[in-house]
Amino acid sequence: MISTNDFRTGQTIEWENSVWVVVDFQHVKPGKGAAFVRAKLRNVINGNSVETTFRAGEKLPKAQIDYREMQFMYEQDGEYMLMDQQSYEQIGLRAEQLGDALRYLKENMIIGVQFYQGMPIGVELPNFVELLIVKADPGLRGDTASGGTKPATLETGAVVQVPLFVQEGEKIRVDTRTHQYLERV
Repeated sequence: MISTNDFRTGQTIEWENSVWVVVDFQHVKPGKGAAFVRAKLRNVINGNSVETTFRAGEKLPKAQIDYREMQFMYEQDGEYMLMDQQSYEQIGLRAEQLGDALRYLKENMIIGVQFYQGMPIGVELPNFVELLIVKADPGLRGDTASGGTKPATLETGAVVQVPLFVQEGEKIRVDTRTHQYLERV
């Protein structure tokens, strides 16, 4: 059990027969009446967000989320097959379960998979991935007063903004959290 006074961003709780992650919280002590905690929660399973209030000190069960490293193997009929690195067990995830991670997923990539009661509920990509640029317009010098950018399509199909000097066929490092170009590799 966890007290609402001990809420932290990113913490998982069980509430209303589902698993929720704390996105934002604020302790409120009004001049009149009891203190309370205003929290913004996101449902881990379906992605819905809700804002709610809890009494200060109210106890909620903490959700036990397990993380396993798995290797992405291939996509077949809309199912993305992953293999556990320790047990070699294979599972299939749908595009909805992968969400934004699908933009940077390539074969043989190691990703973290979150499990709740044995059921996969989400994935975590590495913070940085190295991908090949398959399509980029040539950069024109003198177009901007300061450093300009252009769109580039990566081998996974994702489109990111890159500096004008980056060319088609080069490998770049991308931050998967902010979806931004970092550097050439």
